[in-house]
Amino acid sequence: MADENELLEQFAARFAPGPQDGADADATPAHFDVDRFLAGLDAIFDRHAGATEAQPYLEQAMADAENAGDDAGLLTVLNEAMGFYRSQGLHQENEWTVQRTLELAARMGLEGTEAWATTLINCATAMRAAGKYDQSEDLYRQALDCAATVYRPDDRRIAALHNNLSVLYSETGRLPEARAELEQALATLTAGSPDPSTDLDVASTHTNLALILLQMAQAPGSGDAPATDGDNRKEAADLLAEADAHASEGVAIFEAGDPHAGHFASALAGMAQVRYAEGRFADAAAWYRRALAVIEECYGEDNDYHRITAANLREAEQACRNAGQPLPDDGAPADAAAAGTAATTSSAATVESTAPTASPAPAGRPGDPRTGLRIARDFWEQRVRPMLRERYPEQVGRIAAGLVGHGSECYGFDDALSQDHDFGPRCCLWLTDEDYDAFGERLQADYEALDRGDWPVTPRAQGAGRRDGVFRIGDFFESITDYREAPAADRPHEWLMLDEATLAAATNGEVFADPLGAFSAARQAFKDMPGDVRLSLISRRLGMMAQAGQYNLPRMLERGDGAAAMLSVTEFVNATASLVYLVNEPITVGYLPYYKWRFAALRRLSGRLATRLADVCGQLESMLRLASAACYGGAGFGEGGKGAGPAIESLEATVARIAQEVVDELRREGLTRSGETFLEWQRPYVEEHIGGADPVLRSL
Repeated sequence: MADENELLEQFAARFAPGPQDGADADATPAHFDVDRFLAGLDAIFDRHAGATEAQPYLEQAMADAENAGDDAGLLTVLNEAMGFYRSQGLHQENEWTVQRTLELAARMGLEGTEAWATTLINCATAMRAAGKYDQSEDLYRQALDCAATVYRPDDRRIAALHNNLSVLYSETGRLPEARAELEQALATLTAGSPDPSTDLDVASTHTNLALILLQMAQAPGSGDAPATDGDNRKEAADLLAEADAHASEGVAIFEAGDPHAGHFASALAGMAQVRYAEGRFADAAAWYRRALAVIEECYGEDNDYHRITAANLREAEQACRNAGQPLPDDGAPADAAAAGTAATTSSAATVESTAPTASPAPAGRPGDPRTGLRIARDFWEQRVRPMLRERYPEQVGRIAAGLVGHGSECYGFDDALSQDHDFGPRCCLWLTDEDYDAFGERLQADYEALDRGDWPVTPRAQGAGRRDGVFRIGDFFESITDYREAPAADRPHEWLMLDEATLAAATNGEVFADPLGAFSAARQAFKDMPGDVRLSLISRRLGMMAQAGQYNLPRMLERGDGAAAMLSVTEFVNATASLVYLVNEPITVGYLPYYKWRFAALRRLSGRLATRLADVCGQLESMLRLASAACYGGAGFGEGGKGAGPAIESLEATVARIAQEVVDELRREGLTRSGETFLEWQRPYVEEHIGGADPVLRSL
């Protein structure tokens, strides 16, 4: 697509002030040379000196343009500065730059011009990166209104605008709106393309649409229709079928247009994600293999893109084995179905296959290959909901249902080994206090009477500590968190008393139906950790990472105290795992679960698109593998005669690498101005962004 700033550069060059007719050239203000400014900026980036030289260069250029009275030149500098500040995570600097840019462009009378549309786009993107979503959306909408009058209807810049809005909606969890914007972008690109069948922008938009539809399929009820007006299961299947169609179209266009383009790997990986969700694991593995081949061709193997895709391939191959599907040969076609492989649904699928199959019986027996969440949803759809419709026709529209809480199946991490306890056909029914008083005990008796096949009733399914059945909404959350509702934002000490594993248990699982929305609202409130609390926890995690990994680990290794060194590794790993979740924001990704599922959760998070610090999970696992050899001298750990030296060196290097990546991420997010890699010294910078006055939020 065209360079967004091209028009602004042309505008600046055309209207840059020079000597006036009949005036003394020596008496005019110094001339600001836009071309020279841009050439100098390019030279800085060409020699990879942007991190240290670009900011002072831009600030000097702003002063020079202003002193020369060159508004058009200043506007060009400000637009370049916004892009740079955004790339460096300098969001506070960008906010005043955005304001200054808008005021200047308005004063110049640019409103309603192409230059105004470009300026609005740059400002909106800067505000989106800063997390100022309301302001960003408003600016994007203004840009769209302007673009409608100054661009042709099929101009690709309009498609880019819709794509930007889609990203904003996706980041804020507004998936239907994200989908609508991508559909608008696709329509614009298709209408204006000389050949949509080979147009790589069209292909990438199909892939992006597929991934949004996949997200919607994995959260049935997120569409326009209320969850109670239709069957969530059918909605998910329809969305998944659409995702498959768009992903397939994206791949086909890349194959026809440029099968060696680097972005082709994203289309192939997107196709793999969709097939995995359908339970077609052999297909998914084959698509991931093709994606890896493109990544190796375009980028090599030593990059996060390759590592994450390779990890996804391994997961798909393992799912194949678990499901009894034949693994594809290395040279197998990407679409395993085309090679005669039957598409089957497995317990590891997030969303059931779209292929028409007979509904599985909800009540099976131990050894059932379905996941606990799948069994719970089938139990709800085929036993519980029909019972409600028959016996509670007037109340069914007030009963929320799902599976949330303690248990590996609530996280989606269960397997055959999980079926020894607390497993089988079960779900939760949540009522308001008023409704529970009216019919809760009767509903519990009817629930307990439902047929569960050969599954045993476990102790945890009965009594006051039961994990399924009928609950008051407040009682349910109190049983997990000791709070009937999430603490208020102005009570940070209460939030800080809730550990992340507890919050994970309160917000995991799936909600199958919630006609009133009361349960979902209460659950979401626990996910919506106040910003000050999140920053306080990030500061605390930085402190523990510094203390355990950067300070005490090398000291304990030097002292020869293997046990203390091992505990230092453990503390560093746990703090870092928590930090990854906090940086990615609980409102979006949830919370890190308790130790048993910590790495399963980290691997899943790291495999998602746009995850921050995605490669840290693999580095932490490497640390744990190295720890025994490093802490106990290497004997018996494959070190041969080399002793612990190589393992210690690698362990300490990994700590340093993770610390550098964390600092880079903090800078991108605008949480620090410092490049210092000893993480304790980053804490004051992070805590500068805490707005509340409660001393509990800050370190001593």
